[in-house]
Amino acid sequence: MFASKQIIHFMKNMCWALLAYALSGTALAQDVAQGIVYIDANANGVRDKKEVGLSGVGVSNGVQVVQTDAKGYYQLPIQEDQIIFVIKPAGYRLPLDETNHSKFYYIHKPKGSPSLKFEGVAPTGRLPKSVDFGLQTVVEPTKFSAFVFGDPQAYDDAEMTYFKSAVVDEAKKIKGPLFGISLGDLVGNDLSLHPSYKQTIGEMGIPWYNVIGNHDLNFDVKSDSLSDESFEKLFGPANYAFNVGNTHVIVLDNVLYPHPTTGKGYQGGFRKDQLDFVANDLRFVPTEKLIVLAFHIPLNPDNEAWFRNEDRQRLFDILSAYPYTLSLSAHTHFQQQNFYSDIHGWKGEKPHHEYNVGTTSGDWYSGLLNAQGVPVSTMRDGTPKGYAILHIDGNQYTFDYKVVGKDTAHSIGLFGPAVVAEKYVRRYALYANFYIGAKGDKLRYQVDGGKWKEMERVDDHDPAYTQEVLRFNGTSELVQGRRPSDVVPSTHLWKTSLPKLAIGRHLIRIEARDTFGRLHHAEKDITVVE
Repeated sequence: MFASKQIIHFMKNMCWALLAYALSGTALAQDVAQGIVYIDANANGVRDKKEVGLSGVGVSNGVQVVQTDAKGYYQLPIQEDQIIFVIKPAGYRLPLDETNHSKFYYIHKPKGSPSLKFEGVAPTGRLPKSVDFGLQTVVEPTKFSAFVFGDPQAYDDAEMTYFKSAVVDEAKKIKGPLFGISLGDLVGNDLSLHPSYKQTIGEMGIPWYNVIGNHDLNFDVKSDSLSDESFEKLFGPANYAFNVGNTHVIVLDNVLYPHPTTGKGYQGGFRKDQLDFVANDLRFVPTEKLIVLAFHIPLNPDNEAWFRNEDRQRLFDILSAYPYTLSLSAHTHFQQQNFYSDIHGWKGEKPHHEYNVGTTSGDWYSGLLNAQGVPVSTMRDGTPKGYAILHIDGNQYTFDYKVVGKDTAHSIGLFGPAVVAEKYVRRYALYANFYIGAKGDKLRYQVDGGKWKEMERVDDHDPAYTQEVLRFNGTSELVQGRRPSDVVPSTHLWKTSLPKLAIGRHLIRIEARDTFGRLHHAEKDITVVE
């Protein structure tokens, strides 16, 4: 009886899979992967006789997605160069390796990766008769937080040490986040540093997920589908999904290499099979869930050379049924909040929010050295080096940006004079860089407890960062450290001219209200002299 049910279930799944292949125009699979998703009660990594299968769990080959039956059984078509992975359900945890990376996939490359400069996957041989995934039950809240790291991007061992001592050694002391994710550019072109990165990020002590970036690719390939061979060797699939609480996270490789039009460099976008995976995955995800997408390159609608328009549009079309969405990207080495509406092809009632997160490498480990001997590495828009902490409650979210080496309350950088002459006070300006600010946010200031007045948002260069660059440009003697990159306009900078002030000491308070209605504060003392 059980065998008959398995055969019926097998035929149904195969029919759906073959239909999906036919509709997508993809060549038919050469083999079939099958196995059990089960509750690994004793956490030994082996399905013991009394351990039961887990129903309704997604399993994918990177394109098709099926769900396990009542006994935890699944089947999927598989080709020679695919990865089978389980989509972690809420309320369960995956086994971790020694570096706290989840063991959620099986690589099927019978012949291995092609010969490349940086090593790919060794031949895996014949497909096992059963590819099983063991999970453990865990109390998983719907209210939680997670670390979000942009571009660690170490180009050598010294920069990996900077990343560890400045970021990892600080962040790992913060208690609370359930997991973390790095948004690509884990290293800087030298893929032999991937194991060092993996070991370093493993010190965070919590499950860690990774996105592939344009500096994590195999550049000696002629097909985008082969550009992640070395990444797959250490981190598994570059496109995958998992659930936490009431949140469904989809991780995507959105770097097309080589450039699909010019053949030189790369372009932001997605292959058809990747977007097919998103569509197939979301067939099993209720619309009331929060959908969080994590990729490397921002979805930038203003520059076709940057991101392929039709790919972004299809992604938006797939997401149109989901009212609660958020995208996370990095890549730019500055920080900004992007909101996509109907003029960008977004079809939801509310704009789609993309948080383009600041980077843990800052401005590529440049600038003056701090007391630890680590480059300050302020980003080109004046955002200090740091990382985000995403807070999720049900299908709602907020986030904070943690500046490395600063108190958690530090969210506004102020630039203005400390001492001015009474006669010239009104010739001076005060700037406020609200690091997570967006164009619609409001900033105001107050002098000595007086009336609150609004500040003006300006598309301008952050003067504090400009001053740092000029220190290198105008030096008469060698300055230790790498010269910072040229300044770019900030999207979160506010300004006001100083009002008339009497002789003496004055306290100026700054108040910012963010996208989520929360208040942030900063203070500055100014002394007026005769």
